[in-house]
Amino acid sequence: MNTVNKITVRWLNPLGLSHYDELMGQALSAIKNPTTTLEVVSLNNNLTLDNLEYRYYESLVVGDTVRAAKEADENKVDAMVIGCFYDLALEDCREICRDTIIVAPCQASMQIAASIANKFSVIVGQVKWIEQMKERAYHYGYRDHLASMRSIGISANALQCDPEYTVKKIIEQGRIAMEQDHAEALILGCTCNFGLYKKVQDELGIPVIDPLIAAFKTAEYLAELKVNHGLTVSNKWSSEPPPEEEVEKFKLNQLPTPIGNKLIYN
Repeated sequence: MNTVNKITVRWLNPLGLSHYDELMGQALSAIKNPTTTLEVVSLNNNLTLDNLEYRYYESLVVGDTVRAAKEADENKVDAMVIGCFYDLALEDCREICRDTIIVAPCQASMQIAASIANKFSVIVGQVKWIEQMKERAYHYGYRDHLASMRSIGISANALQCDPEYTVKKIIEQGRIAMEQDHAEALILGCTCNFGLYKKVQDELGIPVIDPLIAAFKTAEYLAELKVNHGLTVSNKWSSEPPPEEEVEKFKLNQLPTPIGNKLIYN
């Protein structure tokens, strides 16, 4: 009789506000495998940011995000998702972890899109986001797969305020991406678009990727590979973490825990 190995996946909301934790927790809990324990965590800081649309905002939470990854690694979390489509601090978090696999929505979504279509477009909230997201797409090797990035003119913190209007705008820009840019699949370029993909997909008739689902299921899959088949993270060469003796010398282990709100779904 085969033993079913349980895994733990953490979804990190890289903000100090917890108002999305429960909504995202419910959405993720509905799609997780029965053997997965889901943690939904937000940061513990004094910032009242409700979005990370600007590089300045992003820079203020990078350190806490990396420390949250280190805390996950120390507490045997199998995989952690950085819940922002900018994939902030992805490489930094991967470097510090010796066991926890780090996943981010932009990379996970593009990996999936490139597996089911030759060309995809990303529907973003604001024009402001495009340059930084293009940098990520090119860095990941998807320059030739990217048909376009098109904006719906809605900020991240407003995407769920009127879901019907958001869906309407996504369909408008998605149709342009499909008909003019020849996109064969769409990616919704913000984790705050959770739960909206189905209506868009039904209307346009091409695959539409929800980054919340893409990132979480990728993390869950990689965690299962690690637990069941020993495929763990690399700590070699460019992936080498800092020496423990240096971390201790610099007293980095004495920094306060960055974890604020935490919800657990078994």
